[in-house]
Amino acid sequence: MNVKDIMQILNFLLLNFKGKKILYDILAFAKESVNSHVTTLGPQNFPSNDKEPWLVDFFAPWCPPCRALLPELRKASTLLYGQLKFGTLDCTVHGQLCNMYNIQAYPTTVVFNQSSIHEYEGHHSAKQILEFIEDLRNPSVITLTPSTFSELVKQRKHDEVWMVDFYSPWCHPCQVLMPEWKRMARTLTGLINVGSVDCQQYHSFCAQENVQRYPEIRFFPKKSNKDYQYHSYNGWNRDAYSLRIWALGFLPQVSIDLTPQTFSEKVLQGKNHWVVDFYAPWCGPCQNFAPEFELLARMVKGKVKAGKVDCQAYAQTCQKAGIKAYPTVKFYSYERTKKNIWEEQVNARDAKTIADFIHGKLETLQNQGKRNKDEL
Repeated sequence: MNVKDIMQILNFLLLNFKGKKILYDILAFAKESVNSHVTTLGPQNFPSNDKEPWLVDFFAPWCPPCRALLPELRKASTLLYGQLKFGTLDCTVHGQLCNMYNIQAYPTTVVFNQSSIHEYEGHHSAKQILEFIEDLRNPSVITLTPSTFSELVKQRKHDEVWMVDFYSPWCHPCQVLMPEWKRMARTLTGLINVGSVDCQQYHSFCAQENVQRYPEIRFFPKKSNKDYQYHSYNGWNRDAYSLRIWALGFLPQVSIDLTPQTFSEKVLQGKNHWVVDFYAPWCGPCQNFAPEFELLARMVKGKVKAGKVDCQAYAQTCQKAGIKAYPTVKFYSYERTKKNIWEEQVNARDAKTIADFIHGKLETLQNQGKRNKDEL
């Protein structure tokens, strides 16, 4: 009996035995299995010398986390089909092969890329597996040694800034931090250099740097007259978002503080595109959004100007602008063909999402301008 026959039988059972949730689960499992690209591995087909990269899941059938990982592997295998091969190895059947690779816990997920072997660290979800693979291709975090730390961080250029994670591989909070650290680093590319130091490997160096706990997260700002300056992260949350907001808070402001006069002259009557953050100093969400808006200002710099209006100081200006909540972000685009300003509220609070929205609007305006020229 082939997979097609099994699917037909399952569909028949679903039609005739309604309300049987287990049948739906079986059908979903079967459909997922048909569409996935995960190979069952053994000694005869294990990709130890394969030229193509493989992701191998070492598992045991009795292990609940292993069973939870399998559907996520299937999803990832479908999304990365043609780029990376996926396989599973049952360690209860092929114990000798698992021992050869020093597998001591289940599931253990490893990427084999010819002579390179990379163990997956992170939550068992398709999304994080994809992020892990992307990070292998384009590393977002620089692995620092004592010599490269001295060269890149201590002797950094005047306008360079760094974030460094001092960690130890055996430390559980460090293991939890690592995928978040990499995710944060990807969002800061081009703004902040991100590195990590293995304090198990370089124990004496970390002691010399006065690292007294793991993980120890430090921000090294632009160089000043002080010989050696850094800020330690003391926040409770170590997720990518919290760490990014903390780091961006050290960067100089790029956006322009607008008054009623400059808002009217530059934004409403000017000849530039603007994105404006209407905020109040006492507003908690505004304070959290402020570093994100600065990131946005850097992302659209050269195409769109970024400004901020203090609605506590300039309540009448905000009222005229139709502001009813804080923070409120509005995009003001200048239509050159009509010589007027068009505005639209942006509800997103993520810099990349807002930047994508703005770039889409600019592209639309550009295309409209081309069509108008063609008509003329």
